[in-house]
Amino acid sequence: MPDPRVRRAEESDVDTIVQLVRDLAEYEQALHESRMTAEQLRQALFCPDPALFCHVAEVDGEVVGCALWFLNFSTWRGTHGIHLEDLYVRPDHRGSGLGRALLVTLARECADKGYQRLEWGVLDWNKPAIDFYDAMGAHQVGGWYMYRLADESLLKVAGT
Repeated sequence: MPDPRVRRAEESDVDTIVQLVRDLAEYEQALHESRMTAEQLRQALFCPDPALFCHVAEVDGEVVGCALWFLNFSTWRGTHGIHLEDLYVRPDHRGSGLGRALLVTLARECADKGYQRLEWGVLDWNKPAIDFYDAMGAHQVGGWYMYRLADESLLKVAGT
């Protein structure tokens, strides 16, 4: 059974989701890197052909957690999967099963649509999250490092 506390994000949730993302960035000691505006998120989630999706966790009518995700594609498996960009539950609601409910919702999305992977990253120092993911049965993908081009490096490679 789907958890009634989890639902697809609605346009009226955008400001709260932006704040949750900022709260996550602060927790990850990177608030200075969090630049997304409510208008950017609104456009990404609710444009005619969105490439970003979001589920929220709600308690007593208040959004207290979110999972922002997008599709990826495995050339080895020949199917889409979900990349979980952000998973966050406010500290006062942790331990209530909301994080698990958000992950279960995304796993069901995969199963319902024939996607074969649900993947995400976690900071190596975030032991509570690592323990939570391990307890869910997720496993670390060994032998791979995540790389990123952004900001000046991206522009340099782009030749601009």
